[in-house]
Amino acid sequence: MSRDTLAAKRYARALFEVTFAQGKVTETQAELRAITEAFASDPALRKFVSSPGVSAETKKKVLNSAFEGRVSVPVARTIELLVERGRTQLFSELRESYEQISNEALGLADATVYSAFPLTEEEKTTAAERFGALTGKKITVHNVVDKEVLGGAKVVIGNTLYDGSLAGKLSRLEKSFERQA
Repeated sequence: MSRDTLAAKRYARALFEVTFAQGKVTETQAELRAITEAFASDPALRKFVSSPGVSAETKKKVLNSAFEGRVSVPVARTIELLVERGRTQLFSELRESYEQISNEALGLADATVYSAFPLTEEEKTTAAERFGALTGKKITVHNVVDKEVLGGAKVVIGNTLYDGSLAGKLSRLEKSFERQA
């Protein structure tokens, strides 16, 4: 794990503790998503924030005015800390770490379901219920169409892969034949 990832996790943990105490966890997730989208979609903003020729005070003033009224005090203070410490490159990692920490604490998880065809809403609901029962968490399903799956589905929740795809079954069958030969 890189230093930046560890630092982002520390900032995320501190932000989570503050926002959890305030009961503003999901609102903070939305604010962090909006901030990272703003940075991702605006190259001028990224260049400005990463420019060594612009003082930290100027960066803080500009960012505070840009996000004023749009983000909570804890998020604004976290942005200021990242600017003061020259760690603005951590915005997206901070958001990812915050979402992991908050989802874990709230018993939520995202599941990416890879299937050969788009899932219906009913199939998404069924997958969410089954994997929710399996993991003990409330699951949000994101469907990705992948023709290589052939049939069935692969489900990724966190670092765990549940492979019920036809391609996966064929691969496992092929490996079992190779071991027997």
